[in-house]
Amino acid sequence: MESTQVIIRPVISEKTFALAEAGKYTFRVHDSAHKTEIRQAVESLFEVGVVDVRTAWVKSKPKRRGYTSGRSRRWKKAVVQVREGETIPIFRGLEGSE
Repeated sequence: MESTQVIIRPVISEKTFALAEAGKYTFRVHDSAHKTEIRQAVESLFEVGVVDVRTAWVKSKPKRRGYTSGRSRRWKKAVVQVREGETIPIFRGLEGSE
């Protein structure tokens, strides 16, 4: 699997910005990607050193549209910690836009 297929998109929320200040960045990743693939993808795409990778499944939520009910998909996220002093530029540009 290529690096661009492993990392789908960054997760943007208040909690992820608080983690970004500590050097931890959150990404939505491919369902079948494992920690080693995620580490290699982040290192190759953003040219940073990865210290730690933690993964978790985000549970699906119930959704309704009229009488029709269903659930959203579950998805996998990864919290990646980079070496001290290094940053990922995607999050750097978004911190000042409030």
